[in-house]
Amino acid sequence: MTSTPAISREQAAADRLERASSTGQSCEPVTDLLGRTDIDLAYRVQQAVTGRRLAAGARLIGRKIGLTSEAIQSQVGVDRPDFGVLFADMRYTDGEEVPIRRLLQPRAEAEVAFLLGRDLTGEADLAALRDAVELAYPAVEVVDSRITDWQICITDTVADNASSGVFVIGEHGLPLDEFVPADTVMTMRRDGEVVSSGTGRACLGDPLNALRWLAQTAIEFGDPLRAGDLVLSGALGPMVPVRPGDVFEVRIEPLGTITARFSGKGE
Repeated sequence: MTSTPAISREQAAADRLERASSTGQSCEPVTDLLGRTDIDLAYRVQQAVTGRRLAAGARLIGRKIGLTSEAIQSQVGVDRPDFGVLFADMRYTDGEEVPIRRLLQPRAEAEVAFLLGRDLTGEADLAALRDAVELAYPAVEVVDSRITDWQICITDTVADNASSGVFVIGEHGLPLDEFVPADTVMTMRRDGEVVSSGTGRACLGDPLNALRWLAQTAIEFGDPLRAGDLVLSGALGPMVPVRPGDVFEVRIEPLGTITARFSGKGE
């Protein structure tokens, strides 16, 4: 790693990731600039890129949690989740076609999304978390990476907004007094074939555990979760590569079924 001052490394990493996003051409990992272990610096890069987008007129609508499965944590070499932000233009509705051209290396994963009805500004037990959630929805997160061939470590994915792409969310939610998030059962089909399956317990044992981790971490970063925030809580099963023209049908019991539809190549 170079001896360039941290602020310069932060700027260079942000420039690299932003260039990849704007040109549609993936880039080299940013570990040469950030190292493999400085997660705080990686989050500062994420914040820098987020700040540039907000200055250009983008609007934040919530957060996403990543690295919630033990298998993926082991692959990346970490023992904790990470998080990124959700912008309004990342959101697609059930069945709406997602332009494949806006994605580089997309992979789909099914998740439970939470809409908060109350701020989470203090330490919260599960009862307080449940009380703060207004509704839960079935969702498909399309994770993506600006890093070529997904050759990432933890600092790469954190800096790259937790490898966020877009997401598809159902139109009808359920309150938590009607179901238990840990007991949800997910099946993802592509062209009728099951390509991923899992349960709520694949997400840190319970999607509410993931929400609690994010709520506490957001407080530590000085930016608590607020009423109105949407939170993607993490994958319920293995991610699946997305191809042009793919149509995924995802059923998350008892939340319902949603369709994630992608345009053909070049569309």
